[in-house]
Amino acid sequence: MAATKQLPAAAVFLLLYLAIRVRSASSALHEIHRGFSVTHDSSYTEFQPLLADPTGVFSLGFLRVDSSQLDLAVLHLPSTTALWRAQASRSVLWSASVSLSFNGGLVLSDSATGMLWSTATDAGERVVLLNTSNLQVVGSDAVLWQSFDFPSDTLVQDQNFTSTAALFSRDQRFSMRLGPSYLALFMELGGGAAPVMYWKHSALEAKGQIVPDEGPIYARVEADGFLGMYQKATLVDVYSFDSFNRRIAGLRRLTLESDGNLRAHYWNGSIWIQDIQAIADSERCEIPTTCGAYGLCKPDDTRCGCLDDSVQEGCLPASSGDFCGSGGSEFGVLRRKGVDLTSKDLMASQKVASLEECESACERNCSCWGAIYNNASGFCYQLDYPIQTLVEADDRKEGYFKVRTEGGSGGGEAVKRARVALLTVGSLVLSGTMAFGAYRVWSRRRMQASVDEEGLAPGPYKTLNSASFRSIELSNSLSDRK
Repeated sequence: MAATKQLPAAAVFLLLYLAIRVRSASSALHEIHRGFSVTHDSSYTEFQPLLADPTGVFSLGFLRVDSSQLDLAVLHLPSTTALWRAQASRSVLWSASVSLSFNGGLVLSDSATGMLWSTATDAGERVVLLNTSNLQVVGSDAVLWQSFDFPSDTLVQDQNFTSTAALFSRDQRFSMRLGPSYLALFMELGGGAAPVMYWKHSALEAKGQIVPDEGPIYARVEADGFLGMYQKATLVDVYSFDSFNRRIAGLRRLTLESDGNLRAHYWNGSIWIQDIQAIADSERCEIPTTCGAYGLCKPDDTRCGCLDDSVQEGCLPASSGDFCGSGGSEFGVLRRKGVDLTSKDLMASQKVASLEECESACERNCSCWGAIYNNASGFCYQLDYPIQTLVEADDRKEGYFKVRTEGGSGGGEAVKRARVALLTVGSLVLSGTMAFGAYRVWSRRRMQASVDEEGLAPGPYKTLNSASFRSIELSNSLSDRK
């Protein structure tokens, strides 16, 4: 029997792309009109195309994600990369009976649970997908809704990003937003809590000045290889990519990824090439979730540690909320020297007289989860969110952290384990001390019996029980304790 030859990965990718492209071309529409309705067909294993752009490069359809979930997405067909996703109100299984309809507005619904997402329009006459990947609901004389105004995790070339929008990573743990004069990344806490900023790029205003009364700024990925910040039509900042001014012909995109980093890529006709990342690999500790809850990031090491040193059993479990509710005052305390915040320049601080004052201020504040005190500067930084990754530092930085003991997801058990371990170690030390003391008593008695029987009187041993020797021993012991 002839040996079966395995196709190269590039050939497999090409065949997959061609299969999607051919099926898309044969089954996707170029416009959607009123009365349109389609139900998800599970015979499509990865992507069910519904609407195509004029060039056949982009397609709107049902996309299978994480093997079992369904998204309504705009796909870049050559790379099978989702450039936009509908922000459904809840997750949907690929096997669910899901439909997309249009009667003035696009509506995604599930026959079992109802509406999942909509464009919130009712006067639309048609839906089109442009060759920029922008999905639009068009009325008689105007665009009523467009996906470029509601990005998910990606900005594409020539898409304006305003202060009314936000990028969210696929897992919703991170976001990107525009401020009055800056672009920033945030850690999302959920439950109505304010997000925590961990990266910020301020407009240098080298190209133009931001005028306070001239309206908000906006950002746009430019074909020349940079993210520009604008006020009206005036360029006020250039955040350059690695390919700046190289005149790349392919599509560019900027994506907030699930690891919390912001990365730019361009399409070279075959693959996506990374163009820049906001936080370098050598600065991974700047992402607050790098080592997880109560984690310790070591700048010169790819491995993570734990604030409580429980490396083998994992760090203390993640928590949420604060200590202001019923029973909220119940918490354990973890202290650690040699820890610091990476983004402390983005956090408020207060100068205090001592570590004790810094700790006391956090202890009395029911929304405070921990505090970092700098013995050199006297600054105290309070953390008003559940403890995430801290970075290893010198011993002048000291940390005070609250750990849930009740109503949490296991924090109390970790504290109990630590106490049990300390008691066990203490018992072993005490047992060893008692055994050593008993041995010394037995040894002295044996020696004394030998002297009585044989009349031996070695000089050094005779002085061990003298009053003068005991005084010296006690004095040294007290000095050591001081």
